[in-house]
Amino acid sequence: MGKQSGAHIVWDWNGTLFHDNDAIIGATNAAFGELGLAPITIEQYRAMYCVPVPKFYERLLGRLPTDAEWEVMDVTFHRHYAEHRVSCGLTEGVGELLSGWRSAGRSQSLLSMYTHDELVPLVRGFGIEAHFLRVDGRVGPSGGSKAEHMVRHIEALAGVDPTRTVVIGDAADDAVAALHVGARAVLYTGGSHSRASLETVGVPVVDSLAEAVAEAERLAA
Repeated sequence: MGKQSGAHIVWDWNGTLFHDNDAIIGATNAAFGELGLAPITIEQYRAMYCVPVPKFYERLLGRLPTDAEWEVMDVTFHRHYAEHRVSCGLTEGVGELLSGWRSAGRSQSLLSMYTHDELVPLVRGFGIEAHFLRVDGRVGPSGGSKAEHMVRHIEALAGVDPTRTVVIGDAADDAVAALHVGARAVLYTGGSHSRASLETVGVPVVDSLAEAVAEAERLAA
């Protein structure tokens, strides 16, 4: 199969297609509580969040968590996130944007650092799985970089040209992963990072997913 001629979007999930800020901050504060840390606000989270996640905890602890602390915080975070996420939904306009991109004859896929076995039924439950060529979540331990996962994702998308591909996400790590495979990136301010932190990355930053799709179309032209 030869390379497709159309533009391709690789979507991020958490904080991008899935508006889960409330679940993220609730689970983060539950994890902090295990180490006796005071809770933080969503504004503080968005200003300080970074990957890999242990580095984020280092910013708040003043040191890297020990292996034992990381294990406790990671398990606590995921347990509380699973409880909180049930009250979260798709970001406004997602259904129309996905169907519009697809009906225009373009392709799209989903790559997330969320656990694959939990991601797939969640996406399926929202009725949007059919819009994607692939839905890939993280397999293996948490806390790593998205770039290595992006390489495997692009390789599995037989026929998709990385130079006509745009990654849409809410974190600097999404842009790093895009550049790692020769793709472009657009970052959305509605998720885990503040606009100020996203603007240091050097890629287009937008305030809505509709703007992100329009920018992706322009970049991949």
